[in-house]
Amino acid sequence: MNADSGQVRQILSDARSLMQSGQFSQANHLASTILKNIPENQDALYLVAVCARYERKYDLASRHLNNLKSVAPDYGRAFQEEGHLYLALNKTTEALRAFRQATRHNPALVASWKAIIKLSTQMSRRKEADDARSQLSRIEDLPSELLAVTNHISEGRILKAEEIARRFLQKNPKHVEGMRLLADIGSRLGVHEDSEFLLESALLIEPSNVQVRIDYVQVLRKRQKFALALEQATILLEQNPESPIFQSVYAIESMQSGNYQNALQYFDKILVKLPNDPITLTSKGHALKTMGSTELAVESYRAAIKSDPLHGDAWYSLANLKTYKFSEQDLQSLLAIQSSEQLTFMSRVYIAFAIGKASEDRKDFDTAFVNYDLGNTLKRKQTRYTTEQMLGEFAAQRKHCTTELFLKHAGSGYSAPDPIFIVGLPRAGSTLIEQILASHSQVDGTLELPNILSLAHRLRGREYTSDPERYPRILNEMSSEELAKLGKEYIETTRIHRSGARLFTDKMPNNFRHIGLIHLILPNAKIIDARRNAMDCCWSCYKQLFAEGQEFTYGLEDIAEYYKSYVDLMEHWNTVLPKDKILHVQHESLLDNFESTVTQILDYCGLKFEQSCVEFHKSDRAVRTASSEQVRQPLNRSGQGQWRSFERHLSALKMALGEKYCEGL
Repeated sequence: MNADSGQVRQILSDARSLMQSGQFSQANHLASTILKNIPENQDALYLVAVCARYERKYDLASRHLNNLKSVAPDYGRAFQEEGHLYLALNKTTEALRAFRQATRHNPALVASWKAIIKLSTQMSRRKEADDARSQLSRIEDLPSELLAVTNHISEGRILKAEEIARRFLQKNPKHVEGMRLLADIGSRLGVHEDSEFLLESALLIEPSNVQVRIDYVQVLRKRQKFALALEQATILLEQNPESPIFQSVYAIESMQSGNYQNALQYFDKILVKLPNDPITLTSKGHALKTMGSTELAVESYRAAIKSDPLHGDAWYSLANLKTYKFSEQDLQSLLAIQSSEQLTFMSRVYIAFAIGKASEDRKDFDTAFVNYDLGNTLKRKQTRYTTEQMLGEFAAQRKHCTTELFLKHAGSGYSAPDPIFIVGLPRAGSTLIEQILASHSQVDGTLELPNILSLAHRLRGREYTSDPERYPRILNEMSSEELAKLGKEYIETTRIHRSGARLFTDKMPNNFRHIGLIHLILPNAKIIDARRNAMDCCWSCYKQLFAEGQEFTYGLEDIAEYYKSYVDLMEHWNTVLPKDKILHVQHESLLDNFESTVTQILDYCGLKFEQSCVEFHKSDRAVRTASSEQVRQPLNRSGQGQWRSFERHLSALKMALGEKYCEGL
């Protein structure tokens, strides 16, 4: 029986009908037949949980809900049903928490808003009740089509949501909420250009709509229009300078624009009104960490934890400093928190990685691995990444980005020599290379800039599912003028991150997938391939929880396949591009022959040697990667061979990498 078969759909439909008519035992029996064959079927798990509650089998209902939340961690109805279960058990505090969680995942759940109003009123939480009443009123005022769109978006049925939203807007072309929802769909599909246009148009119709403007800020940030995003955040702030929400939006956009002092000023303003707000305290910690104020960052993360011990982001932020050591009391607190039923899904992920770090520091490698593995297993439930799709994308690059393509466009593109792209896999030493270069007087160190990835998304277009090779095939169809225009656009949109130096770094590691595009639009750009020993690199990726964009890191076999495919694609680029276009820097060689390798890097970039480059750790520049604290220390080998302590758990990784990468280990 297949999960999407007509037979399964019919059984689910019959089970729902039985449940709605009060025949809970029969409905439960029908849904259970699906679970025997497909134990992770989300709809069946939900039905059996509801039926168990109505039959007053509360322990069974709880087990079903735990399974459902494990399978679908963002499924709002699971938390709504958990709220109903807690009410049946007279646990009103827990019920209110569950209904709140339900509305965070799915704001269209009317029953949850009504429950929040009722419970908040009973607990004399008037503001919460009023806020919920306002949200309920907004939801109930929505046309039925848009209510359905909101539900579909929240439950992951994006294409169905898009179909309904487009049909609605054909009849109601100036409906602002309809435009906002379609923009949200576009953003989730990666079509940010369309989303920007929709939100800009919606603001012309209704300039006072706060949610539309907040969404507009977020889309502008995704499109790397940081100056415009800050401008829009400023408009919000000017509407109500004392609003903590608007202050937070403004502070975050200030960080994106590189103005950390301004961001800190506004985080502090928020904390005057909300002195114990864990989210603001954590954001403040991030800003301080990026600026190199590690001790103050620790204080801010610690304050967030004191305010809310279950705030997993703050715990993980301490672990992610790399140089921070958890105390024994910290570890015991983390272990106690891990068993809490009140822990949100993402906090559960954060806590697992934090325990992994704390255990590894104590050389308890078995416990560390169990927790790193748990964190990755949980996170993998939120991703649609498949190795098969990745292999297809890499194959398309090799197929369409040929020697003939580059010869045809020789001399095309935008001639600016400004960018130095540092590519490769994450945790391969790219931050160290960037820090070396950014310590030079002629180089601005920026960030992991998403501009090239965004451009690739744009070229891929909306037909990605039906025509997955549209990009990079389209590169063969573009004119020299079009390529030059894209190169100029890249230079202009990244200018906000620069401080006036002649050259600048862009160390987005995933840009290795788009080196063909980079060479066509910016033929004079430098490209450095940062590479590291396969086992060291793959293991380091697995124990690092990335914010976004590195979904291949949640499985050991997936990481191995990605590493091998990366090496193969780099060999392709070296074959089809002009000789010596790409400088390969092996991390181990950099450690063994530091000054000579630094000189090689500088020579490749056309830079004269400066002593500051070998004293990179003295730089006070902002660093926004997981290695930020490590590159503020003198060169060391602490990261080499760390995988050996976990070797007994890594047979799957070794096997997937194969003899070529594991010979002699």
